[in-house]
Order: sequence, then structure tokens, then C-alpha cells
Amino acid sequence: MQSYRDCIYKGGFMLSTKEVMEKYVSLGENKVNTPFLKTLLLAVIAGFFIALAGVGANAAIATIENPSIAKLISAVVFPAGLSMVSCAGCELFTGDSLIVISLLDKKIKFSSMLKCWIIVYIGNLIGSVLIALLASASKQLSLYDSKLAVMTISIAVKKTSLSFSQGLFLGIGCNFLVCIAVLIALSANSTADKIAGVFFPILLFVVSGFEHSVANMYYIPAGIIAKMNPEYLRLAVEKGIEVDRLNISSFLFKNLLPVTIGNLIGGTLVGLLYWYIYLRKVKK
Repeated sequence: MQSYRDCIYKGGFMLSTKEVMEKYVSLGENKVNTPFLKTLLLAVIAGFFIALAGVGANAAIATIENPSIAKLISAVVFPAGLSMVSCAGCELFTGDSLIVISLLDKKIKFSSMLKCWIIVYIGNLIGSVLIALLASASKQLSLYDSKLAVMTISIAVKKTSLSFSQGLFLGIGCNFLVCIAVLIALSANSTADKIAGVFFPILLFVVSGFEHSVANMYYIPAGIIAKMNPEYLRLAVEKGIEVDRLNISSFLFKNLLPVTIGNLIGGTLVGLLYWYIYLRKVKK
């Protein structure tokens, strides 16, 4: 008689972890061999999705005073971003750190993986910044008597005030969970299962205050753009927000650099551990 576990894996509900790893080896190989323009455009779309999740998450909590409740609501909304990425077949830098699985299995070269990462990173940045510009141009940030704009500036200031080590370690924690979410989504056999599989790891990273490089490609530029509006700037200063800390330099070097490195460490750690456990060939 089959166990419930066997029914889950063999009855079509989901793939086993070993099957997921074998699937990702081929997937990673396909990713690095995808033409430049296609990869870039898929990355731009992924940037759209993650940034739109940030737009929605910010709008949902703009008037909530209790920080714990605000964080929880944001954590419930934000998983929509990775759900769209997973279901619509886009290229997200953080999830693509798992391409290291294909490298460890000797199916691709390091140079090919690095090239793919760079293209996807640039595409994600383009997509995220475009959504930040859209939010500003559409006056979406003026919601709730411009409380959304003030909160957007405040979030950006907090993110650019992290120390290098904070950004690094918060980035590691974030992408460890994101890559677990990606692997869970790959095990699913239906869209609903993918969305459910993504939801809880992403909720955990948001509610824990971890840092996601692509999300920050929206959050911080959106704050910088909002700061350029005299009315938003005045309201932020009245709230006591230290707006002088917020600029392109602090975005790139105080947040994006350490968080990106942390994301790569966290993601490649997941890939390394799971490859070692399930795919490493032991010499007899």
C-alpha cells in the first residue's frame, strides 16, 4: 500500500525534490542559452511585476500606524510579485542565482552564467525604475493626502541608512527564502499550487524585514523621485525624515551593492546545498 508521501509525489500532485533539481539543471542550461534580447525583455517584465507588487504593498499600508500590522499586510500583498514571475515565465535576478545548480552539474560555463546574471539584473533594474516613474507620473503617490508619497520617501531613507553588513546579511536571508519559493513553485503541477508554494516563503522574508535587490530597485528610486516633488519633500521634512540621506549614490552603494551580494550568497547557498544533497555524483 502506498504511503501518503508516495501518493503526493507519484500521483501527480507535485514533483519530488530530486526531480525538481533535475528539472532545474535543464532549466538553467536553457536560461543561459536564451538570446540576449529575449532574456532582457523577460527581465524587464519581471522588474515590472516585482515593482508593481511594491506599489501595491506600499499603497496597502500607507495609512496604517502600527508597524507590525503594516509589515504583515505588506507581507501578504507582496508575494503577488513572485507569483506573477513564476506563472508568467519571466527572468528574475534573485531566482536566477539558482543557475549555479547547472554550473555545479557541469552543464554550463561560469562565464555564461555571469553573462545571464548581468543581463537579467539590468533588465530588472529597467523594469523597476520604469514602474517608479509611472507611479510618479500618474500621481499614484498622492493617494491618502500624499501619505503614500511620504511613506515611500521614508522607506527609501531607511533602506539607504543600513550599514554594509546589515544590507549583506539581510540580503542573504531574503534570497535564501526566495530561492526556496522558486524550487517549491517548480515542484507544482498547477498554477494554483505555484501561487500557494510561493506565498509563505515570500511572506516570511517581507515580514522579517529582509532585503531584496530587485524590490529595492523600485522602493528606493520611487523615494528619490518622490523627493523631487516640492510638496512631497515638504511633507517628508515636516515628518522629521532625514531626506538628505537619500540620493543615487546612497541607493547604489549603501543598499543595492551589499544587498545584491547578499542575495547572490543566499541564492547560491540554496543551489549548492540542494545540488550536493540530490545531484552530487559519488565516486565508487
